Amino acid sequence: MKPLKLNKFIFAIFAILLASLACGDTPTASIPPTPEVSVFDSGRTVYGFFPSPPELTNESLLSTLEGIRQHGDVILVQRPVPWAAFIESPDAESQEYTDLVNLLTVASQHSLEYILVIDPLNGLDRRQFANLPNELEGGNFGTPEIRAAFKNYAIRMAGDLQPRYLGLASEINTYADAQPADFKNFVSLYRETYAAIKTVSPKTQVFVTFQWDDLNNVIPFDSADGEPFQPKWEQIEIFEPQLDIWAISSYPFVAFESAVEIPADYYTPLLARTNKSLAVAEGGMNSRPIGQFSGTPQDQSDYLSAIHHQIGARLHFWIYLVLDDINGEAYRDFLAQNGMETNADTILWFAAVGLREMDGTPKPALKIWDQITRTE
Repeated sequence: MKPLKLNKFIFAIFAILLASLACGDTPTASIPPTPEVSVFDSGRTVYGFFPSPPELTNESLLSTLEGIRQHGDVILVQRPVPWAAFIESPDAESQEYTDLVNLLTVASQHSLEYILVIDPLNGLDRRQFANLPNELEGGNFGTPEIRAAFKNYAIRMAGDLQPRYLGLASEINTYADAQPADFKNFVSLYRETYAAIKTVSPKTQVFVTFQWDDLNNVIPFDSADGEPFQPKWEQIEIFEPQLDIWAISSYPFVAFESAVEIPADYYTPLLARTNKSLAVAEGGMNSRPIGQFSGTPQDQSDYLSAIHHQIGARLHFWIYLVLDDINGEAYRDFLAQNGMETNADTILWFAAVGLREMDGTPKPALKIWDQITRTE
């Protein structure tokens, strides 16, 4: 079987997981307080992780948040759209939204701020939407109900939470490759939603993320439609000028045998292409071989160094995927039990991406990460 593109399944699982952990049984939620002094006003790069625990328990999640506090500033929370609830109004009652607010409240109790990303697509297959109700199956970004729900959810999130950063899609260039006609519908929806967000939260920085390895046509098992190392800039620039920050994801273990093969100018084209701020919204390297992909502890360190030395000075935020390795088998089983059994094995690709072992033992790359994050 042909391997899946990496960018088709980046951790949509956490939307399900975090709803079942944290405080998902709480019927109402209070908006977490805005800190008196925000790390986003510090004038330096902000660092963080996805709030993704090694084990699927509340205790593991809380321990992960404490670890992130020790090694970062923020969590990035990426959530799907509660489609049915938000078709009619931004003021909908929604357990999914309550779960999100509760998670952010727990994070604030650990002195962590947050970056938010709305992901309308299926993280296991970005050719498809995530969690569409039966009545919307077969729809696309031109469907009025889908457009209304997406926009209403973003308005609610922006109005209530006043986030510093709000992403409106994850790795959207992969959808542009798979569904070029509907991609145009998404771009128009993005523009409408951008304007609506600025009305309720003018200071929120709005963006989408782009999968850098795919954008560069360097994934060997992908049906690339361009020359290697010639970025498809048009897939980014179509969002201008309503793109407040250029944010990428990068998992170069799918493209290179080792991190030492990452070219010295792999990320630097971003510096010349835009004067806007840059961000790494997710990414990582394995510390040991996983399936068809290689990985060593040194690869992780070299990956961090490559980003830091090539574009670190322009980064407003840098999110590494996970702090700790995950129990891949438990995650795979969880996916299967929640109706996502197709391609569930692919979650194993990320089992060794963490900067610590599952039990919290530091890997060598954590020292590099701490040196980067603590020298500004």
